[in-house]
Amino acid sequence: MSRPAVRKLQPYVPGKTIEEVQRALGLERIIKLASNENPLGSSPKAMAALRRIDRLNLYLDDAYPELRERIAAPYGLHAENVVLGHGSNELVNIVCASLLESGDEAVMAVPSFSLYKLSTALQGAAPIEVPVTGGVHDLDAMLEAITSRTRLIFVCDPNNPTGTALSPEQWRSFLPRVPERVSLLVDQAYREYMGADTYDAVDAVRERPNTIVLRTMSKIYGLASLRFGYGFADPEMIGWLNRVRLPFNISRPAALGAAGALDDEAFVAQSIAANLVGKALVTDAFGRMGLHVYPTQANFNAVQVPSSATRAYEDLLHRGIIVRSGDALAMPGRLRITIGSAQENGSLIDAFEQLLPQWRAAA
Repeated sequence: MSRPAVRKLQPYVPGKTIEEVQRALGLERIIKLASNENPLGSSPKAMAALRRIDRLNLYLDDAYPELRERIAAPYGLHAENVVLGHGSNELVNIVCASLLESGDEAVMAVPSFSLYKLSTALQGAAPIEVPVTGGVHDLDAMLEAITSRTRLIFVCDPNNPTGTALSPEQWRSFLPRVPERVSLLVDQAYREYMGADTYDAVDAVRERPNTIVLRTMSKIYGLASLRFGYGFADPEMIGWLNRVRLPFNISRPAALGAAGALDDEAFVAQSIAANLVGKALVTDAFGRMGLHVYPTQANFNAVQVPSSATRAYEDLLHRGIIVRSGDALAMPGRLRITIGSAQENGSLIDAFEQLLPQWRAAA
């Protein structure tokens, strides 16, 4: 009874939860390094705001103009440049529902975030996948893939699952060559983790109409369960997106938590510092083991293993460490692994050192 486009879809499969693994394997201690969550927890200021929640019986606000203005102000933009979403995932769906229809095409990298392909196909449009080069978006090949039917280009920066980022020079070369009629969606869910020598895509919103940039509170702010994302675009585009956005898609707790998190500069700085230290530790350890890791600007690594990704994933799972298999992410032979706490990173390195001889023997 479903639409043909729905019947062709493969459901999105998230990383396993701690509770799932405990039930399945009977393990007490589980380390979850599968979903790129913040190992420091949640923004204390967000948590303080959540403790003041009241009036949950009322539909209080749908537009949140003050919150949107606060999000926009650091970029020299205004509330009319911001759309809010139930996580940035919902905004991907909203963009596709607003811009794509049957017969259209959307260009995207592979591997990249799987929701781009799923949301495109759900509208009856064709996903045009362009392989990455060295884990990085091949922008020249993506431009060559544009046809008269192309309506949308997705760029994930840093890319999920490889963690790689495009240089400012690559962006400056790419943007003028994207046809004005083609919408550009830049997903920067991990923007806060990126180094100073990377590109803030909100600059493109000011310079190029028909550009949408997505962000989220799920990662560095540690608010994954609240589901709060936001997007920047010119006011006309925001108007189209708001026509598709469901009313009251942002809960009052999510809005209050997000408002608190925006003031928590100390927690952001602490999270960035902890990620840099943990990333250096894990990346150096993988290097000593002779394992290739893509250069990452996010809070995770994509590491090559000398066995099938599925076997490595399952071996780690039985030791109580949850990662993501690259076989499920169009990245065979690699694991995507979140940077955890110091203790979690140490346990991961120990597990790799113990399992590597088995993996290499079986290769």
